[in-house]
Amino acid sequence: MDSLSWEGDLPHLRAPIMVCAFRGWNDAAAAASTALGAVATSLDAELVASVDPEDYFDFQSTRPTITMDEGQTRRIEWPENNVYAALVPSADRDLVLLDGTEPNLRWRTFSETIATVADALGVEMVVTLGALIAEVSHTLPVPITGLASSAELVEELELERSSYEGPTGIVGVVHDLCRQNGIDSASLWAAVPHYVAAVPNPKAALALLRRLEGLTGIAVEASELEEETADYEEQIGRAVAANPEIEDLVTRIEAEQADLLDEEGELPSADTLAREFQRFLRQRGDDKS
Repeated sequence: MDSLSWEGDLPHLRAPIMVCAFRGWNDAAAAASTALGAVATSLDAELVASVDPEDYFDFQSTRPTITMDEGQTRRIEWPENNVYAALVPSADRDLVLLDGTEPNLRWRTFSETIATVADALGVEMVVTLGALIAEVSHTLPVPITGLASSAELVEELELERSSYEGPTGIVGVVHDLCRQNGIDSASLWAAVPHYVAAVPNPKAALALLRRLEGLTGIAVEASELEEETADYEEQIGRAVAANPEIEDLVTRIEAEQADLLDEEGELPSADTLAREFQRFLRQRGDDKS
């Protein structure tokens, strides 16, 4: 793949799992990308490859940004899709991390590039992280839904199969290519409150991270994210208390989630959360008409 650039020799990895997160449609409140960033920082991941954005982005839709380097030199930062390797001697396997931005163009070719990386590094399974907007409360535990590609993997990882049909993002395309190439894949999704979806949600990121630890068997140090979560809950709590309308909304959502837990004994399923997301998008469309 001409768009794929390797950084030196390929690392020797042990039974690696590739973990992917993409900024954009699949990353409500930046929860998925924040979780992946915490993994990379904790495990001292090193860059092993990058994907040239030229073929995959409409730069009028996803614009590059100008930044100051050391307060003097102006430079352009392009949308990135970078691959990192994280060696974890204390665990039975290593990780490959794809820290990306959802492309605008040529999704199938882009996904084939990811498959090329997975094959070159001996990846045994692909796990994607995502976050969606739903009618959930910031005061309750973050609903995390896990999906898997095969019945065997569903049972092994205690996840579920999804019957969701509807719009998808690059995550869905990546999983479809994994299926075609015979690569096991799983997906973890966090639900974030629709009334605070415009701000980063470290609580959802931390919940994704903890679920990923259970799936991979690799522990991640996340004290900074834990502190950010405490600050987030305090700040959002104050903001909600200052707005009676939002406070009433949160109280209603809390009651509905409590009823759901009483009836089903579990958090909302992936299909339930997906339907909530679709309903929220329709409501937004109605509001604009």
